[in-house]
Amino acid sequence: MKASDILSYSFSAIRLRKLRAGLTTLGVVIGIAAIVALLSITQGLQETITTQLQRGFATDTLIVSAGGGGVFGGGDSGFKLFINDTQTINELENVELSIAIIQRAGAINFTAGARNVTIVGVDFAEYASIYRTTFAPEEGGNIPSNPANDAIVVGKRVSDPWKNGTILCNANDTATIVWLNATARPPKYENYTGNVTAVLQEIGGFSIGGPSDFNVYIPISQAQSFFGTDECDVIIVKLTNDDKDTIESVSKAIKAALGDQVSVTSATAVLNTLSSVFSIIELFLAGIAAISLLVAGIGIMNIMIVSLMERTREIGILKALGMKSRTVLLIFLGESIIIGLLGAVIGVVSGWGLANIVAYALSGGGFGLRNQVSQTGNFNAMSINPVLTPTVTMLALAFGVGVSVIFAIYPAWRASKLKPVEALRYE
Repeated sequence: MKASDILSYSFSAIRLRKLRAGLTTLGVVIGIAAIVALLSITQGLQETITTQLQRGFATDTLIVSAGGGGVFGGGDSGFKLFINDTQTINELENVELSIAIIQRAGAINFTAGARNVTIVGVDFAEYASIYRTTFAPEEGGNIPSNPANDAIVVGKRVSDPWKNGTILCNANDTATIVWLNATARPPKYENYTGNVTAVLQEIGGFSIGGPSDFNVYIPISQAQSFFGTDECDVIIVKLTNDDKDTIESVSKAIKAALGDQVSVTSATAVLNTLSSVFSIIELFLAGIAAISLLVAGIGIMNIMIVSLMERTREIGILKALGMKSRTVLLIFLGESIIIGLLGAVIGVVSGWGLANIVAYALSGGGFGLRNQVSQTGNFNAMSINPVLTPTVTMLALAFGVGVSVIFAIYPAWRASKLKPVEALRYE
């Protein structure tokens, strides 16, 4: 019997039992759709976060913070970073420049309203030279390289916090910076009035050292005076290149120069770590989804066994007419291949559609997933674009067909071993 005849016979058997075959296929559809949807959303989320991080980071920079916990926190060794530590770092090989950052939680008051913000003291010119694309003003604004002490640069979400056209400030407006001096007794609010020289273009990325839509920037000299400290929170180091060897050698040199009391984090290392985390999450979610597909496989085996019992006399007649056991085996396996392939194709399409619906809901169309949490509790919606790669598509199809075939082997084998006389006597 030709392969085409076997497939035609299998397809005819499925058409005779449409409802049962449809319910069996539905199990495969649900399993494959779950796998495709979860992997598509996870990969889309990974791509979105990576892109936003790359916009906020510069790959040729290092972030130096006091203690051993890195930029994500850790134990307090008591060691403090000071602004003049940049002079030590600047003398190291492969270091182009380094800048100190002082930041405090505070507020900024405009005529049209007030916002809680992170107040960041930086050298405007050097900060702009490291983050050329993100520390850039909107049209009409200017970030002076030699700013007056009252110069203020505000992030886009400080000026336009709700994205609904309500603008709190523009360039050349006046604003009052407010900070609670908790070291004073009793604690008191410090403030001064400055001039907004620029509103930053929208960045949309995470902020770990780099510019943020939610921050307010003041000159480093003003920050020293206003906060009454020469201590800085982090030091951003710009390297001559972003080679792995350069990053490692400078990181070691910085630690050695500062007595191994600092953590040095590279943007590249953070991105690599996140990629590893997302890979683990993908495997975990795919494993959960695969369980539903295995349940579908058990359903396929059950349906095939029932079909075998119903078609015992039919098989007996076919074998009495000369059909070989191998052909009977292939007919049953052919039915499982058709069910598996049909279910996998529908599952891929359904999973892709489901991923887009969920992504739309999480991006603000429904439940409103929020991603960017500033130190002051502000949020920014994340736009997730599901990613369905050819590899995931092919694996989903292969997995759907493979599970169907594996769970159909036993009933197909039983059917092929039926003896014609016993099968014809079967009631």
